[in-house]
Amino acid sequence: MTTQYTVFGNPIAHSKSPQIHSLFAAQEQAQISYTRTLVENNREAFQAALNQFFANGGCGANVTLPFKEHAFSLCDALSKRAQAASAVNTLIPQSNGTILGDNTDGIGLVSDLRDHLGITLSGCRILILGAGGAARGVILPLLSCEPERIVIANRTHSKAIDLANQFGIHAQEFATLKPEFDLIINATSGSVSGDIPPISPPIFSGCLWAYDMFYSAKPTAFLQFAAQHGAQNTADGLGMLVAQAAAAYQLWRGFTPQIAPVIATLRAELSA
Repeated sequence: MTTQYTVFGNPIAHSKSPQIHSLFAAQEQAQISYTRTLVENNREAFQAALNQFFANGGCGANVTLPFKEHAFSLCDALSKRAQAASAVNTLIPQSNGTILGDNTDGIGLVSDLRDHLGITLSGCRILILGAGGAARGVILPLLSCEPERIVIANRTHSKAIDLANQFGIHAQEFATLKPEFDLIINATSGSVSGDIPPISPPIFSGCLWAYDMFYSAKPTAFLQFAAQHGAQNTADGLGMLVAQAAAAYQLWRGFTPQIAPVIATLRAELSA
């Protein structure tokens, strides 16, 4: 019997997860079924869909917007990463019938930065732009790499302070930032609409890498802005997408996929 996986979301038709996991399965030489599940945007509908999927023999699931916080509240147990993120993107059924919730976004980012792009995170000076769920989900894995410093900046400064206090990092207002960062990560949702965080152009002077968690066929407005003002290298979040999926696949099946060929396949399709 083919093992069943799915991704829950709304909207969900755009999700590349089925393609990504099919490519992973090909590497493993395994037969899996990975589907998209569109769910009405409320907690009750999500819980019902989740329960039905696992009652019907589902072997694992991913969760995307807007259900990551709902998944966090519905799991029977949570990984430390999920607890830190206050959100779950990976559901892992246990032998006793319970569901373990994990969050692979942060380790997906670290894998892309360190293993795929070759960035040395130990001793790195990191600036994170944004203080929402995307930022919250990656701070703990980044801290595990022992950077010299992590600073977070957000339009609503109080939210940056809350995250800084939770994780023992630093919060600064945009106006006080100086050009002292090796890696600048855009964790805001602005790239969806082409917006750029209110960051001063000189901040990119001496910056080795500018990274946008959003991905697209062409460089995002943030990455173009960064390159124009001194960032030596830029990268978008396509590698993070593939790497977080690979982490979920490994949690479900005990097989660690190679991410580089999958990134190359998706990039070629985006550029076509």
